[in-house]
Amino acid sequence: MLEFGQKPAPAAADLIKDATEATFMADVIEASRDVPVVVDFWAAWCGPCKTLGPMLEAAVQAAKGKVRMVKVDVDQNQRIAAQLRIQSIPTVYAFWQGQPVDGFQGAVPQSEIKAFIERLSGLAGDGGLGEAVEAAEAMLAEGAATDAAQTFAAILAEEPAHAGAYGGLARAHLALGNTDQAEALLNNAPAAIAQAPEVEAARAQLALMRQAANAGPEAELRAAVEADPSNHQARFDLATALHASGKVEEAIDVLLELFRRDRAWNDEAAKKQLFTIFDALKPGDPLAQKGRRRLSSLIFA
Repeated sequence: MLEFGQKPAPAAADLIKDATEATFMADVIEASRDVPVVVDFWAAWCGPCKTLGPMLEAAVQAAKGKVRMVKVDVDQNQRIAAQLRIQSIPTVYAFWQGQPVDGFQGAVPQSEIKAFIERLSGLAGDGGLGEAVEAAEAMLAEGAATDAAQTFAAILAEEPAHAGAYGGLARAHLALGNTDQAEALLNNAPAAIAQAPEVEAARAQLALMRQAANAGPEAELRAAVEADPSNHQARFDLATALHASGKVEEAIDVLLELFRRDRAWNDEAAKKQLFTIFDALKPGDPLAQKGRRRLSSLIFA
């Protein structure tokens, strides 16, 4: 087994902080690209919050940088609470790679808090296989999908529930045109990683590839939108056609405009499609980061 380096732990002062509507994107969504972030939704009048909060903080401190914690006062940040549909407090969400991956409501025993933090700590550490995954990702980026698939498969032979390798293998199959094989792999993901961001990213890419196969003619759809700006279906289909032709940034722009015009259209189809595109991009991709910030500004406007 090769010994691989790990990312340095965040400074102790950054492990626990209070967030506001202005800092939520940076403190939670963007910070979770590097390390899982626990978000504690609380209020000064909430008795159980006063018990749960210190227990969470102690568990996060004990994790020694593998997890961070952000506290959100729901009375002072009502838009965040509404957007995340916080119905009661205390509520705790865990974010990883920009997405909520775990959580619970109400006061829970210390043993459950410990197990919760341990699960999150495992997301950022992969048993020393990180560099092998990075090497396979580099192969995939360079077009050597077959070599990447073999490397991902070798990692999974050692650790069958390695989310990064599992999602990577599915994406390698997609790059090779083996969409049915990729879909079967994703449908049979181990329960422990079935909702992991790396696996969800592969699902998002698969969904976009399926859509691309049925994308309409870009020129006709663009003309339809220009002729009738209120034609939301044509605008949505235009975004699909743009993404299918590799114009990802323009597709995001079109979907953001659709969301601005009518966020509720077709059961929030624009927002859902944007999240699919963001999920399919690599963590930290500038287009995803910029798009998420713009979408967040529209949501909280």
